[in-house]
Amino acid sequence: TEDEDLKVLLDAERYSLFAGGKRIRPMLTIEFCRLFGGDEAAALPFACAVEMIHTYSLIHDDLPCMDDDDLRRGMPTNHKVYGEAMALLAGDSMFMDAFALTGGNDHVPAKVRAEATVLLSRAAGYGGMVRGQVVDMFGEQNTLTYEELLFLHAHKTGALIRVAAQLGVLAAGLGGGSPEMEAAVGYAERIGLAFQVIDDILDVTSTPEAMGKSVGGDADHHKNTFLSFKSIPEAEAFANALTEEAIALISPFDGSERLIALARYLAVRKV
Repeated sequence: TEDEDLKVLLDAERYSLFAGGKRIRPMLTIEFCRLFGGDEAAALPFACAVEMIHTYSLIHDDLPCMDDDDLRRGMPTNHKVYGEAMALLAGDSMFMDAFALTGGNDHVPAKVRAEATVLLSRAAGYGGMVRGQVVDMFGEQNTLTYEELLFLHAHKTGALIRVAAQLGVLAAGLGGGSPEMEAAVGYAERIGLAFQVIDDILDVTSTPEAMGKSVGGDADHHKNTFLSFKSIPEAEAFANALTEEAIALISPFDGSERLIALARYLAVRKV
């Protein structure tokens, strides 16, 4: 029946959405809203939307036609449990439903809902995450320059981390061009890049049990990583420098302790 069909779809969505993970993006949305005096109720729909976009991208990334992974967040990947077609549809559904959340957030004015929806669309689409994924696939067959690698990660990983912070500032009632927005964007861009640097290190040094996902996949897929250009100590020093720059941008704001702690955690994480 129709209800049974819907149950399978929702089960597939919930399987990946509630599987765990660090929840960095929704945390950024909520924390930046709180930091700048906003109401958490205004941030929650935006936070959920970003996490849904992120999770859909993971489901699709794990498919055989992309990275062909068997493990994600310590569990079999979505297509291993529900099949490729249902995994594809679960991702499609989350992607579209995310914009219903941003556009339907009645805790903020209509202008803010519209701006949030546009920002999230741009961060997820051809100018953001998807473009980064295309460059990543291109890099499996070609050698990227260091500048191209930075471009890749500013889009594939960085775009959603950046927009998560932006949506938090918007939920607090502050717009683009404000000092608060500029600080949030600068912080997010730097921790996003540091996150990827550490990810590249862990892909070489960690284990599937610790990471909750396959490791060594970058080498298997001939991907360009920061370790293509830096030694592990150099990469760690780069991540630490980015972290300190991020902290310097937000430390002048009272109440930024949790965001400072998040930046420091991401720089030394082992998972």
